[in-house]
Amino acid sequence: MPRIPASERRAALARAALTVIARDGLAAATTRAIVAEAGMPLASFHYAVASRDELLRDVIELVVAAEGVAAGGLLAQAETPRDAIRGALNGYLDHVRSDPGAEQAMFELTQYALRTPELADLPAEQYRRYHELVADLLEAGASSLNIEWSIPVPDLARLMVTLTDGLTLAWLADRDDAAAGVAIDHAADAISAFARAPRIPAVIA
Repeated sequence: MPRIPASERRAALARAALTVIARDGLAAATTRAIVAEAGMPLASFHYAVASRDELLRDVIELVVAAEGVAAGGLLAQAETPRDAIRGALNGYLDHVRSDPGAEQAMFELTQYALRTPELADLPAEQYRRYHELVADLLEAGASSLNIEWSIPVPDLARLMVTLTDGLTLAWLADRDDAAAGVAIDHAADAISAFARAPRIPAVIA
């Protein structure tokens, strides 16, 4: 194949690894299966990345970034905090629906990392990225709507991530779009209750 930078090969391998895991499960994502999916010779893998476990970190980063784009896409269209939360959750669920295997892969990767000493730090890092991503979205929503959140944004972000994990697992289990929509409406009601008008500093005469 044409000579390309190691960073580009690594990104292509991460995409291929996600495809294999989403389609066939983590156990099937051998080095040979990943390079075959990427259309690369086996030597390309070791040129670009030290090990399969190291590549799994890139897979998680790839999915987290895509989820952020999906959830944030509707923020600019929102007119109320409830609309913003509901739009972000619906955008996220649309992303899950478009590629359910990728979300199954993420849960599988988390469980694998929890049982793999070499990846012991990965689940915490994965959720740190989730929390940061959602905190950024909440800050952007507050700025766009000229509101404040009545509890610390990191706490609200953790609550949002907890809700989206449950939403994802429930939808993957039953594929019930109507029930997911009802859950999103209730979640939007609950989260938007933490929105308030910004405080106006007192004027000292």
